[in-house]
Amino acid sequence: MPRQTHSFEANTGTAGRSEPTGRGGSRSARGPAMVKAWPLALGLLLAAGATAPSAGDSSAHPDATGWRQLFAEDLSDAVAPPGVWSWRDGVLGATEDQSLWTREEYSDFTVDLEFRNSDGTNSGVIVYASDTKNWIPNSVEIQIADDFSPKWAKSPKSWQCGAIFGHKPAAKSAVRKPGEWNRMTITCRGPIISVALNGEAINEIDLRQWTSAKNNPDGSEIPPWLSKPLAELPTRGRIGLQGKHAGAPIEFRNIRISAQAPR
Repeated sequence: MPRQTHSFEANTGTAGRSEPTGRGGSRSARGPAMVKAWPLALGLLLAAGATAPSAGDSSAHPDATGWRQLFAEDLSDAVAPPGVWSWRDGVLGATEDQSLWTREEYSDFTVDLEFRNSDGTNSGVIVYASDTKNWIPNSVEIQIADDFSPKWAKSPKSWQCGAIFGHKPAAKSAVRKPGEWNRMTITCRGPIISVALNGEAINEIDLRQWTSAKNNPDGSEIPPWLSKPLAELPTRGRIGLQGKHAGAPIEFRNIRISAQAPR
């Protein structure tokens, strides 16, 4: 959601967005990355009369053990506001609502990470950002929010956790209570973006279907600050994390990426 100013508090993680003038979310149809050997395994399982795993299975997330970290511990590979973002005991947090960006641009990639909300967190993972100073209309945001907070529980579904903010709600709320770690996987393949949260495939969007900046394909209104149709956005850009908003921190850890070498 829109940016504000706030601070990092150890072991309470949250990141911020703007007030109900904020962004939106999305709904899911299919899930993110599966194990590479899955097609063969599926054939063997079906041949044996077994059923395919559900979206809640661990196969909704990839094995990211060997993937590289998205941000170095000294943040030398990041574009970061001075003194705002820092690592502490393997946990990344911010003291203000200012975003952290990769120096490189990425096209086809998968990001796998963990986040921890505090009470009232409203944050996000930003992809395809072509303008980091005016990123809200020039990127796609996957919403992170404390859906247990009355404020966000009563907000539009496209503003809740796992949504493509302002555009497509998650199929369900799979976020855990504040203070608990969550795992999220975001897979971007050109105009197709899919999201898995805590073992469930909860969202997928085809940006080519969002040809209006005023209304989503289902007729719902798009927040006016998202002033560019998703179909017109480049499917390449920087990856960002939103910082602390409205006094509600956000924490991240194990932020890994699998991607072609950036150019």
